[in-house]
Amino acid sequence: MADRPSQKALSEFISEAQETIEALDRDLLGLEETRHGQEADPDRLNAVFRAAHSLKGLAAMFGVERMTRLAHALEDRLDDVRMGRRPLDPPTLDLLLAAPALFGKIIAEEAAGGPPATAAAAEDLAARLRGAGPQAEAPAEDPLAALDLDPSVRAVLTEYEEHRLRANAQKPGVRLHRVRVAFELSTFDTGLEGLKSRLKGIGEVVSTLPSPDASDPNAIAFDVLFATREEAARVREVAGSGSQVIEVGRRAAAPSGAGTRPLPPIRPEPRDLPHALPLEPSDLPPATPPRSSLQRPPADATPAAAPRAAAAEAESSLRSVSQAVRVDIRKLDRLMNLVGELVLVKTSVLRVAERLRAGDDAATLGLELHRESRSLERKLNELQSGILEVRMVPLGQIFDKLSRMVRKLSRDLGKQVEFEVRGGEVELDKLIVEELSDPLMHLIRNAIDHAIEAPEVRTRAGKRAAGRITLSAEQKGSHVRISVADDGSGIDEARVREVAMTRGLVAPEALAQLARRELLGLIFLPGFSTAREVTAVSGRGVGMDVVKNNIAALSGVIDLHTDPGMGTRFEITLPVTLAIIRALVVAAGGRTYALPLNGVLEIVTVQPSEIRTVELKEVVSLRGATLPLVRLSRLFEAPAPGAAAPPHGPLFAVVVGLAHDRLALAVEAMIGQQDIVVKPLGKALAGVRGIAGATDLGNRRTVLVLDLAALIEEVARGEGLVEAAS
Repeated sequence: MADRPSQKALSEFISEAQETIEALDRDLLGLEETRHGQEADPDRLNAVFRAAHSLKGLAAMFGVERMTRLAHALEDRLDDVRMGRRPLDPPTLDLLLAAPALFGKIIAEEAAGGPPATAAAAEDLAARLRGAGPQAEAPAEDPLAALDLDPSVRAVLTEYEEHRLRANAQKPGVRLHRVRVAFELSTFDTGLEGLKSRLKGIGEVVSTLPSPDASDPNAIAFDVLFATREEAARVREVAGSGSQVIEVGRRAAAPSGAGTRPLPPIRPEPRDLPHALPLEPSDLPPATPPRSSLQRPPADATPAAAPRAAAAEAESSLRSVSQAVRVDIRKLDRLMNLVGELVLVKTSVLRVAERLRAGDDAATLGLELHRESRSLERKLNELQSGILEVRMVPLGQIFDKLSRMVRKLSRDLGKQVEFEVRGGEVELDKLIVEELSDPLMHLIRNAIDHAIEAPEVRTRAGKRAAGRITLSAEQKGSHVRISVADDGSGIDEARVREVAMTRGLVAPEALAQLARRELLGLIFLPGFSTAREVTAVSGRGVGMDVVKNNIAALSGVIDLHTDPGMGTRFEITLPVTLAIIRALVVAAGGRTYALPLNGVLEIVTVQPSEIRTVELKEVVSLRGATLPLVRLSRLFEAPAPGAAAPPHGPLFAVVVGLAHDRLALAVEAMIGQQDIVVKPLGKALAGVRGIAGATDLGNRRTVLVLDLAALIEEVARGEGLVEAAS
């Protein structure tokens, strides 16, 4: 960029460009569902065309020339496709789908302020988009010539409308209707959009033209050209009783010289149509979201002129460049109202303070101050809830991006993969969603490479040739559970033992005693891989340990379930937010700790006689279940100076849990509950397991916030814990 814009302008450009690119990518993937030889959804194709056009204008406004040229070439190619000049075949789709990924790299460069390293790639892709390709076959005769359509109507049609009219005229069983309707001048915009919205449910609105009918000076009439497979009676039912519907015939079936039958003038009905939509310059509705599964195109669909390394695609991050969050104005209004109410509370507190200074009755003022403090607490809770709500974004933001990776890797590896997504509407904190993108990418990449078998192998095993990967999310209270499941070969436990033995990851005597869950947990160790050969996608032993560490950094846990020959499922459990949390404040060994309340299940009192020792570890029984008992006073092996020895009387056991794991933390005192803001400890202490950060309790005393997910995991692995006293 020649003249770099201000930071604010740059941020706005990146945010808007990111959103447009994501919509472009999503709708292009939706177009891929169109079978070869079938016509693509016109509405979705036009949505893609509009996105490319918007991106071109946005890039030109901010002087990003390589993006402008690439978006222009993409727009030209899309225009050829939507006008029927070129087919939407697999090679064309491959070219189109290469654009959003490159757009993303361009805005990442602009955000970082680095040199335009993508300039050559953008020019190359733009040249390929403009390059020669197969031309769509033109019909021997113009289908419009056979329609009994008034020449004056055809004369005012745009090139695109004429193309859509021609395309529908060639479809067997499709009928063309003229729907005439009139509206009062004050309501014609909402009325017309409501009519088109209803008609689109049963066909395609080709064009909307003003009618020459001027019988009522207070009304405006329209002729809507509409293509559908429905009968005229059904069209009339959908259009409403105030409309006139007539089917456009064909000249071959009409008497010589016959024209279109004229429509009689009609009177407008003084009513508002219930399905009104805002009037847009275009007759096209917003793009519908793509279906949740993708089927790999035929193997011969890969263009030889556009090979791309699978590793480069797999290793690229899915994180969004933009840190912006779009917020409903009503949410901001609510926050603004709460701020106004807090100002009133502040004024009341100041008034009480002034009266105290003046010597008024302290007992009376104490009651007023208590009442105002309760009001302040309620308002702050509402403000906190509103701010957290503003930070929430749907998981669909990254689920949609993963569809591209599935498509690319499955084709590069010669596998057929159906990708099913559920729960994309579940919301998480924006920062968690961004940090979650890379772990999910690793899990799905490994599922395609390791788990899903080749089509011929699956067929021999009695499975469908196409494998299935399911990505789902559901909210469980203050946590969200995300599942990545496949129907592949499952994890070979014998192979896991062999690798662990060969690489010396576990001592032979310890390996023999590992339970099944502990054995499977070895795949999360650094450098572990069951792949017998290194590929461009995986096999280097890098990935699963990164997944585990990234999930742990978000105070989450990852669980593994596998069934040999049937498939594998990874379950990730995460808190909804890490910004402001409710914590249980406890004391142990002379120190104070904060436990995130979203991981606390219950608190029970434990007598010393109820504590047992199993394999040098303390356990306690709770309603028939045996739970590991960890004394916080011993956990970090650093008792506070002068701290008294752990009491021999009753203890409080805080039962914590995430996913399917449970753990009892023994403490000496319960201090209470409090909202806290977790702050990082800095680089020097960032790697300490079991500590999520620190917080100030309001009395200028800093305490540690425990990472319950890490503690539970350490207990499950039997590491980092102090053995029971002998």
